[in-house]
Amino acid sequence: MDINTQKKAPLYEALQKFRKQRVVPFDVPGHKRGRGNHELVELLGEKCVGLDVNSMKPLDNLCHPVSVILEAEQLAADAFGAGHAFFMVGGTTSAVQSMIWSVCKAGDKIILPRNVHKSVINALVLCGAVPAYVNPDVDKKIGIALGMELSQVENAIKENPDAVAILVNNPTYYGIASDLKAIVKLAHAHGMKVLADEAHGTHFYFGEDLPVSAMAAGADIAAVSMHKSGGSLTQSSLLLTNKNVRWEYVAQIINLTQTTSASYLLMSSLDISRRNLALRGKESFGKVMKMAEYARNEINEIGGYYAYGRELNNGSSVFDYDVTKLSVYTRDIGLAGIEVYDLLRDEYDIQIEFGDIGNILAYISIGDRIQDIERLVGALADIKRLYSKDNAKMLSMEYIPPIVSATPRDAFYADKEMLPIEQTAGRICSEFVMCYPPGIPILSPGEMITDEIIEYINYAKAKGCSMQGTEDPYIEKLNVLK
Repeated sequence: MDINTQKKAPLYEALQKFRKQRVVPFDVPGHKRGRGNHELVELLGEKCVGLDVNSMKPLDNLCHPVSVILEAEQLAADAFGAGHAFFMVGGTTSAVQSMIWSVCKAGDKIILPRNVHKSVINALVLCGAVPAYVNPDVDKKIGIALGMELSQVENAIKENPDAVAILVNNPTYYGIASDLKAIVKLAHAHGMKVLADEAHGTHFYFGEDLPVSAMAAGADIAAVSMHKSGGSLTQSSLLLTNKNVRWEYVAQIINLTQTTSASYLLMSSLDISRRNLALRGKESFGKVMKMAEYARNEINEIGGYYAYGRELNNGSSVFDYDVTKLSVYTRDIGLAGIEVYDLLRDEYDIQIEFGDIGNILAYISIGDRIQDIERLVGALADIKRLYSKDNAKMLSMEYIPPIVSATPRDAFYADKEMLPIEQTAGRICSEFVMCYPPGIPILSPGEMITDEIIEYINYAKAKGCSMQGTEDPYIEKLNVLK
């Protein structure tokens, strides 16, 4: 990475130059720099609305970049150690799906862990690829799915030698990383591509003493959520391809679904954030790691909570741990993670990333301050003192291995009927059921519904998890195959 070159932000600079020209707009968007929508200007500010412009020659076009967007993408590729980088304005969902569609066609097999984001399964529904799941081990104490062990991947390859790719979470939502380098070596030896979902791994490219990044590990394609730990605007992401990948074909796949009216607010935020990370990322993420470690120690001092970290490392299912993640097990104080989540927001004006049945995740990033950490720690101590209760009747499980009976695509489009959830045990689900966040399906199309899953869904609803994915907005009925 050339630091001097990384000081440039070509797309942002082109926007600034354009703004000074005072061009008369007879193109879209129709608000015409905000003149047609004064409430929008009041909400977002004149400068922001004035930069909400359309593609034009001086500002390039995301669907076929040839000037400032192309240069900005090349700088991103250099900063991330990639062969090519694509600006994505449909969130990391669009990056994940384009990544899968670039290597998978209808009927192709892809090896992947079951604890993937819903965007992965959605991609399989749309393209018709067939999942070969690696069911990860589960930490019996905290109930979460761990990473993919190399032996599990080896078995999956033996059972599915015709698979075209392996997808790896790098890391999981909770911060757990698999042995990505070894998985890449194994996959490539069998002629398979490696895809990395790095929605929560942007900082791996710039921080020190963190799990290995996908590009450094030799993975073929990676979807990177710049708007999470990278500091860009929500919905802006990157898709990275390594030097051995034909990026021109990937560009065609992206353009099958990507908007032709890409937001310059999102794209310029990617350009500015890339520059910020390239110039200051090492220092910034060093501070994030220190804040997270401080918070972990302070929370564990409270007692009752368990803020976990690198002590989980076992060299296999937890090959490494992302210490910037502040994941906290709450069940020992008699509260589900979602209950702590609600209390923090409703009683203490603290918004964390998510709460599930047994854990919470507080996302710590380059924008946090130590006083915010102290306020969170104080609130958790308060919650334990005021709201803790007996945990004897609490559900302990978090991840339930699925029984796969049909492909996601076949099940999603099959003839179906809607039944009350209590009557669905033993039937094949034809839709998704998930808590969001984190957006990891409890049920995916093609999986058998069991009494254990029904109990889990009802428990999560009762505790206040935000459920989605079903046609029935109240999650009282499920679509099942006839």
